[in-house]
Amino acid sequence: MILSVLDQSPISDGGSPGDALAQTTELAQFTESLGYHRYWVAEHHNTNGLASAAPEVIINTILSKTTNIKVGSGGVLLPQYSPLKVAEVFRTLEVFYPGRVDLGLGRSPGGGQKTRAALTDGVNKPLSSFQRQLKELQHFLYDDLPKGHDYYGVKAKPASPTIPDMWVLGLSERGARHAAKQGTGFTFGYFISPDAVEEALQTYRDKFDPSLQLSEPSVNMCVFAVCADTEEEAEYLARSQDMWLLQVEKGLDTKVYAPDEIDFDNLTGEEIDKIQKNRKRTIIGTPEKVARKLQKLSESYQVDEFLLITNIYDFEKKKASYQKIKTAVDHLHR
Repeated sequence: MILSVLDQSPISDGGSPGDALAQTTELAQFTESLGYHRYWVAEHHNTNGLASAAPEVIINTILSKTTNIKVGSGGVLLPQYSPLKVAEVFRTLEVFYPGRVDLGLGRSPGGGQKTRAALTDGVNKPLSSFQRQLKELQHFLYDDLPKGHDYYGVKAKPASPTIPDMWVLGLSERGARHAAKQGTGFTFGYFISPDAVEEALQTYRDKFDPSLQLSEPSVNMCVFAVCADTEEEAEYLARSQDMWLLQVEKGLDTKVYAPDEIDFDNLTGEEIDKIQKNRKRTIIGTPEKVARKLQKLSESYQVDEFLLITNIYDFEKKKASYQKIKTAVDHLHR
């Protein structure tokens, strides 16, 4: 089983965006030392609790401070941007760090209607254009725009010795179809939409068309995970993530709060039900329990790689969680 990381650069209560981004870099270095395979950073806009507005900048910083781990986006929100510009940014990264760059792409609007309008500078760019944009981006990366295309003759520069691997992030059958049609890797967001996993992965595998990048389907899965030596401690640490998810879904403060500052006794019945429902997206427990649950997911859906996301308050406890999971998974597969 391959373990990787997805990091949204969450800002803990009392901390700053600078603290969050410094922790992102430190966590990348730490997980590389543990043997994690890749490290992806997210893209979020107009939120006070996440510092991941510019993944391409964060990626460059992480690449410069690590040695071997693959680094990429989870993911660049393509509908807001130009395929040519995205190709040039990631080609440039590939020139500096050949063979280490992943280009993960999402269809999300990136925020509310006003935020998206600001990102596109008021230009109406329909989300329905995502498949076309994916195709054009692929052509720019591989320098094979067909004659007759409106942009034929335009080349993405600089020329790079290798091409970043493309991944499409998806939560449903629709995302799976986008990835399959272009022959890219597919990342399923189990941490957001666990109920859609079976249909999405089956669609991707059934509809996959080979490409210059891939001759056969390639899947990984993103899962929330919180791990500690005891079940009680893991549950305590996960309270931060429980409340954070609740706040995100309500459109409220998205900073991560300390577990002992959260008053669960005053939650409504509806809020408690929501937390329990959100637990379906999360693996929480001892190292052995987390490793077994990841193994079960791997066997159920034929997925060999998991991107783990851990949005808890205490950074040292977060690092320990990643370490304990890696040790337990390695032990399970000996």
